[in-house]
Amino acid sequence: MEATLVTKLRKTTTADTKTGAQLSGTVKESAQQIWLAGLGAFAKAQEEGGKVFEALVKEGTSIQRKTQAAAEEKISEATNRMASMATDISSKASGQWDKLENIFEERVSKALNKLGVPSAKDIDVLIARIEELNRSVARLSAKSAATTRAKAGGAAKPAAKRASARKSA
Repeated sequence: MEATLVTKLRKTTTADTKTGAQLSGTVKESAQQIWLAGLGAFAKAQEEGGKVFEALVKEGTSIQRKTQAAAEEKISEATNRMASMATDISSKASGQWDKLENIFEERVSKALNKLGVPSAKDIDVLIARIEELNRSVARLSAKSAATTRAKAGGAAKPAAKRASARKSA
């Protein structure tokens, strides 16, 4: 029994060895094909990689230009909006300052009026009145001087006659 068992074992080991050798060969052949496929893919990637890289650079440049143009347009729109808003705010602020200035002037004018200080309008009226009075005084002075000269001219003759009469006496 031992002999038959050893013989059978030898037969199975030889059969297994043949099958193992076939399996090992198949594995080596597959590994070789996989290796060659990898080398081919690497070579293809290197060859095509430069072209793909250049295409990606061109596409990136195009996208950058479009993005930059869009960004500049948005910046321009924002700048215009801000300028418009600044103008609106400036005009509103100017209007508010004008209102505040008018209110201040009115209140100061009322306070000065209560204290008896004449306003600019009152002073203008007084100046006009003074100028009118000066003209009237000038006219009256001119008439008075003419009247005085006329009287002095008629009175001088009798005085001259009296003086000459005294000399003769």
